[in-house]
Amino acid sequence: MNRKVSVAPMMDCTDRHERYFLRLISKNVLLYTEMIVDEAINRGNKKKLLEFNINEKPVALQLGGSSPKLLSLASKIGEDFGYDEINLNLGCPSKKVEKNKFGACLMKEPNLVADCLSKMRSTTKLPITIKTRIGYDNVEDYENFYNFISILKSTGVKTFIIHARKAMLGKYTPKQNLNIPPLKYDYVYRLKKDFPDEEIIINGGITSINEIKTHLNKTDGVMIGRAAYHTPYFLAEIENKIFANNDVLSRKEVIENLIPYIKEEIKKGTRLNQIMRHTLGLFHEQTGASYWKRYLSENMCVRDADVQKINHIMDKIKYNNVETRVG
Repeated sequence: MNRKVSVAPMMDCTDRHERYFLRLISKNVLLYTEMIVDEAINRGNKKKLLEFNINEKPVALQLGGSSPKLLSLASKIGEDFGYDEINLNLGCPSKKVEKNKFGACLMKEPNLVADCLSKMRSTTKLPITIKTRIGYDNVEDYENFYNFISILKSTGVKTFIIHARKAMLGKYTPKQNLNIPPLKYDYVYRLKKDFPDEEIIINGGITSINEIKTHLNKTDGVMIGRAAYHTPYFLAEIENKIFANNDVLSRKEVIENLIPYIKEEIKKGTRLNQIMRHTLGLFHEQTGASYWKRYLSENMCVRDADVQKINHIMDKIKYNNVETRVG
């Protein structure tokens, strides 16, 4: 599995439509699902929750939960659906997540997490990875972080994705938790030195090629989040300058290649805005970007429209002056 650069799991962002769209831009970055709760998988509509387009691969499934049994069952189901990796969320700081005993609050219970990981590893051949923070609340010393990772490492897990901020449980909103706690990249660098045989991926506030290259000199991989969602064509630059791939679609070609997917999804009952909302930032910093956003905002929220009308909208996006203004 190539984890040199990956796109973070983001709630309400990295659904299957977003992943298909991003895969048109980059062939090499590893993509993650939104966090999906183990109980939802075991009791809910598995196909609706887990089905994805084969063209999204490689793609990893991120799970939320704290039950070794439920997580192991969900991991096996994820394997059966064709995912390439199972990731356990130990970093989400929301009150709702904490109330249900998963996410960042599990950093308080490393032995329970180890039981979960061991059970997950016993039921699937897929790599089991974790995504965590460097600490929580007032517990942010490196020694505690080191001990936490040591316990998880004892299960045989080899890949650790580290969001280089602590989580403030109950005090800040999830959005505030992405900005207010300071980044401590040195913790992640130090962890790599202390665990040279493990794969250490750094995450948090990374927005440029130079930053990616700097981190890759000290860690095994870089995970980007909001920069990939708000400026998706950043992945084209990553593809070119990190993976040395010059065969990258233009923005115009990305949309042209997305249209057949859209038309097929519309036939299945998908609403246009469920797909196109992910493309709002495609022309970021390009001449005419505001026109693109305005055009989509005025046309993509079609409700209960027939396929013919939606196809007409997509044809307008493809053939009207949008291309000449933002091309």
